[in-house]
Amino acid sequence: MNAWPFARIGYLYATAVALAWGTLLSTGKIERYEGLWVFRGMPRWAFRRGGSCVGSCYFTDNNVSPSVLRHELVHRSQWQRFGLAMPLLYALAGQDPLKNRFEIEAGLSDGGYLKR
Repeated sequence: MNAWPFARIGYLYATAVALAWGTLLSTGKIERYEGLWVFRGMPRWAFRRGGSCVGSCYFTDNNVSPSVLRHELVHRSQWQRFGLAMPLLYALAGQDPLKNRFEIEAGLSDGGYLKR
């Protein structure tokens, strides 16, 4: 994984903010899964689709199957590679997950975008 310059600083900053956000808003179980902080019980307005990854934090209501967590671990790696540029790059990749390069890389089936 070739990280962009300063990506680590952005990744760590995003993770710190997300940890605070998740700790404040989560009403469910908070756990670590292979280095990913998983915040369950998040209000629906706090994430998109079935859940959202920010830095090393994953926000969801209860979408935590092994395949989804595997998908989110790839998003964490993307955050590590691109840092704070990740939200902009993701937006530029488009809202259609079937065409979004970040969702494709993370695995469309694992993310629940394709039926198995």
